[in-house]
Amino acid sequence: MVTVLAGRVAVVLGGTGGIGKAVSLALADAGADVVASSRRPLQVDATAAEIERRGRRALRMPSDVTDRASLERLCAETLRVFGQVDILVNCAAKTKREPTLDLPEADWHDVLDTNLTGTLRACQVFGRPMLERGYGRIVNFGSLTSFVAFHEVAAYAASKGAVTLLTKSLAVEWGSRGICVNAVAPGVIRTDLNAALLDGTGRGQELLMRTPMKRFGRPEEVAAAAVFLASEAASFVNGEILAVDGGFLASGVNQ
Repeated sequence: MVTVLAGRVAVVLGGTGGIGKAVSLALADAGADVVASSRRPLQVDATAAEIERRGRRALRMPSDVTDRASLERLCAETLRVFGQVDILVNCAAKTKREPTLDLPEADWHDVLDTNLTGTLRACQVFGRPMLERGYGRIVNFGSLTSFVAFHEVAAYAASKGAVTLLTKSLAVEWGSRGICVNAVAPGVIRTDLNAALLDGTGRGQELLMRTPMKRFGRPEEVAAAAVFLASEAASFVNGEILAVDGGFLASGVNQ
């Protein structure tokens, strides 16, 4: 096992399910102590137990990216227990499929508040102690919809498009102060939540056809990119959006 993150402390928001959990465990496998947090206490506890079984320290504390005070409490407790925050990964997100003409403003604001403003809140709260120390790695999560549109998910696409420019903006502001800010844009990744959609619908068939590798990705493949961006191997990578998509964004005609 290569412990490229030995001695580092990572916070993963949305880090207890799907891709986020894979990121939390991959960071632990790479040597980091990991605070995997989300809104669900049972998932927080279960993920912490898996981190500890890997010989790393964890912290059992739920949080909600739409609630700044909960993020401030999480940051304060992380600093109290571990003394530092080296890595922040923003995985928390939500989506809702609706025809845009009929999209209620409440749904629009709900998606943007989690995906975009939640990312900003987390970067502000956890970025402050990083800037005070002069060191940090922030990995945000974009999407294929940061670059191309998907049918009837306008709010999600708008939020993820904005996350990429927020990432670049923070990279410009904080790069000279020791903080590298990058993002991962996952391609079509099979998880328990989307397996039925990918395997049993026309939308899933189209997504597979658009992916030149002719398969869906695995959460662990996305997590590996997050580990890279959190490591010293990426010490001069700043303001980049790393697509882990099996060639989806390169795809034109596939046959």
